[in-house]
Amino acid sequence: MTSKLSQLDESIASGIAYLEEHQYPSGEFCCYIAADEPMQGWCITDSTVFATMVVASCLLPLTDQPLVDGIVTRATDYVTSQMHHGGVWPVFSERHPWQHIVPYDADSLAYASALLTDRGSGDLVISSTPLLLANRNEQDLFYTWFVLRARWPANQAYWQVAIKELRQPITSFLFWRANECTRADIDLGININVLYYLGDTVQTQPLITALIQMIEEGREGDCDKWYRNPYNIYYLLSRAYKRGVTKLAPVISPIVTRLLSVVQADGQVGRSVLDTAFTITTLLNFGVDLPLLSPAVSFLLSKQSKTGEWPRWLFYYGGPKLLQGWGSEELTTGFCLEALALYRQHQ
Repeated sequence: MTSKLSQLDESIASGIAYLEEHQYPSGEFCCYIAADEPMQGWCITDSTVFATMVVASCLLPLTDQPLVDGIVTRATDYVTSQMHHGGVWPVFSERHPWQHIVPYDADSLAYASALLTDRGSGDLVISSTPLLLANRNEQDLFYTWFVLRARWPANQAYWQVAIKELRQPITSFLFWRANECTRADIDLGININVLYYLGDTVQTQPLITALIQMIEEGREGDCDKWYRNPYNIYYLLSRAYKRGVTKLAPVISPIVTRLLSVVQADGQVGRSVLDTAFTITTLLNFGVDLPLLSPAVSFLLSKQSKTGEWPRWLFYYGGPKLLQGWGSEELTTGFCLEALALYRQHQ
């Protein structure tokens, strides 16, 4: 056991060193857009604010280490610098030509707001909750996009954010024509991240019910246009559960059963290092201790590069056709470090 813990500590330290070395001076982390899941074909750097939010959030269990605290502080400062008027975030950074074309989205708002709150900057996101609550459909599920609709929310800040598309009607029209998303999208993966931020409240009860039903019906692989990976959905649900939304408990048993059915002899779960990292974190967040954890951790350790990183793999996608998606070594490494840190604490 002592040897395994020592190996864990060395792996975590190596991964942290990689992220520190590869974090941009601005605090941003690299992200790529690619067409294949292993990202071995064409692969182009794509500057997204969202990737940095995600990596920083993964590192929160390690912020008792000064080196990690510095990494997360720089990332959080970068995320704060990218906040737009009205208290919202764009998907893409100020360096990206698409920043002013893509509408503001609930996923970026929820992820950034949770991160800033956890880092003691909740005063910067006081408008997040009313904005999110104004962005629901008749079933009280959360829309993906902050856009103009026939149903008028009684929230002035919402309209100040949504009116963005009127400033460029032609490019807005072309955006909806060119992409697989729609103005009325209800993506349950994104809804989970909203639940993670808002928590178990009167307003989120319909969402909790919908998420439990989604797992009961086995729709986790097709419940969201962006999070197309069921292991990712399991991971997101476990984050919300661990944060206090314990009414999600009915999803634990079916998720564990499905994970047990896809464990491979070498400890890999699913099709990638990323799937395996998601699985480890999912089980630990749910408080489930299974024999598969140890071989899954050993698999992650065996796949770490000598320079500290884990291989890139698509994290989220551009739609159900899977024509393109986003990922990077930094993103995979963030998820692997989170899994190993939680396992280390568990041990």
